[in-house]
Amino acid sequence: MNKSSIAFFLFSGSFLCAATHVQAQEPNKGKTIDVTSQFKPVLREASKINFNATEPAVDTTKPRLNYNIPAQNLFFTYQPAGVHPVALKVDSLNAWQYSNYIKAGIGNIHQPFVKAGFSFGDGQRTFFNLFANHYTSKGDLEFQKNSQTSVGAAATYKTTKNLEWNGSLGFRSDDYYLYGFRPDSMKFNKDDLKQRFQTIEGKIDFRNLSPTEFGLNYHPSIKVSGFSDNHTSIGKGSETNTVVNLPLEKTFGEKFSFDLGATADLTNYKFGDKSNKTSIQNNLYQVATAVEVKTSNLYLHAGILPTWDQKKFHMLPNIMADITTSDKKFTLQLGWVGSYQKGSYQRFASINPWLAQPDSLLNTRVIDLYGGIKGSIGDHFTYSTKLGIVTYHNTPLFVNDYQNDSTGKTFAIRYEPKMNNLQLHSEIGYTVGETFSATAGVTLNNYYKQEQEKDPYGLIPVELNAAIHWQLIKDLFLYGELYTWTKPHYLDKKGESHKGDNAFDLNAGAEFRITKNFNLWVQTNNLTNNRYERWHQYQVFGFSILGGITYSFNTK
Repeated sequence: MNKSSIAFFLFSGSFLCAATHVQAQEPNKGKTIDVTSQFKPVLREASKINFNATEPAVDTTKPRLNYNIPAQNLFFTYQPAGVHPVALKVDSLNAWQYSNYIKAGIGNIHQPFVKAGFSFGDGQRTFFNLFANHYTSKGDLEFQKNSQTSVGAAATYKTTKNLEWNGSLGFRSDDYYLYGFRPDSMKFNKDDLKQRFQTIEGKIDFRNLSPTEFGLNYHPSIKVSGFSDNHTSIGKGSETNTVVNLPLEKTFGEKFSFDLGATADLTNYKFGDKSNKTSIQNNLYQVATAVEVKTSNLYLHAGILPTWDQKKFHMLPNIMADITTSDKKFTLQLGWVGSYQKGSYQRFASINPWLAQPDSLLNTRVIDLYGGIKGSIGDHFTYSTKLGIVTYHNTPLFVNDYQNDSTGKTFAIRYEPKMNNLQLHSEIGYTVGETFSATAGVTLNNYYKQEQEKDPYGLIPVELNAAIHWQLIKDLFLYGELYTWTKPHYLDKKGESHKGDNAFDLNAGAEFRITKNFNLWVQTNNLTNNRYERWHQYQVFGFSILGGITYSFNTK
């Protein structure tokens, strides 16, 4: 058998075997696919852009930085304080700030002295304060004593609608004794000499915290006070004072504004016994209009003040200008300003507590034409001086009332129709942060052209005040104060004019913190024991020392 026969034979056998195997399968068998590999799609890697930062060039020049830092000076508004012969001289020490505290003391004249204050609220929108004060003082002379008691409350509430509401209510009682009788050998009953003034006062106001969308600022307020004395034998004197103030400001940008306001100051005074009761109405109405300009170098307030004083019309000027250098170290001040000092029993008693019941009330109209300068030298020294011609209409002058009281222990009011005053007022100050401050001020009054009275009785010609406050160490504060003035005029029993006493009153004090809650304090008044008379026949206290302790409920 050749090779081709053998190959044919093998091929035929294989084909028969395959056919036999196919025929042996089940007829309903489905088709199958055998996968021998998987397809995996892959994206080509994207090309990336490389960012190479350029190295900055080296700058070898030195930058020139210009700073304009103002001098850190504290400008104190100096106001001469009056010295009352039988009133407690409250220490003006820079004390620690307490929100809840009790301060108590005792001395050779003040027996005792108690002062307290308490604060409540969240400190963000609600604030509520309670305060109380009491002291009793007694001097060497017979009936030379007085006392004062006051309590009050004040509250503030800030709404979510850009408003702030403020309210206060208080009561005050002042007791004095008319010890300045002549001759001093006369005998009086204690109740006959006692003079008591009581005041109940309430006030409410509200204001917007930021200008409205129309650039308006408003701050309306109303204050009502009731004032009375204890003169039941001649008829009790009582007075109601109501002051309504409606100010409005319209701003035009940051430099210009227009002011418009209205004020009603109403007084109803009654005195005399029931069978002969006298009532006095003393009402004052004012409308204020002004334009203000505020720039970095100029402040200008130009306006007028129409006023109806007991139905009599007066047009008052209201012009002020401050011209300032760019560094704020020198300011030129100019002004022509008119104002009123209200004539009320309450105000007159605060000036001279030994006055008799007034039988008339007149308001004092004041016109002040002035010029001055103020500024600073260096980082610590400040100064100001002002020279002006002041014209007074219906000035109250206090003279001993010998006509109704032969002892002269009470004072009557005489109104000077018109009087001029060439006035010079100067102040200087030196401060070092909050650790040291020294201030001094002098006021020179040259009264002239009185139309009715010979001299300006009871008014002080020259007054000098000075004060030093020093934080010697962290918890020790020292202070010293000086009040001095030249002789005011008074009328004697014969109606002759004389000059009174020069005054020199030197005070000093200290306060030292001993724990977080306690600190000790002491104050001395009239160190030179100068027994001068501020008001004729009323000698002031001599040397006095008062000391005590303050307890703070705060733990910080």
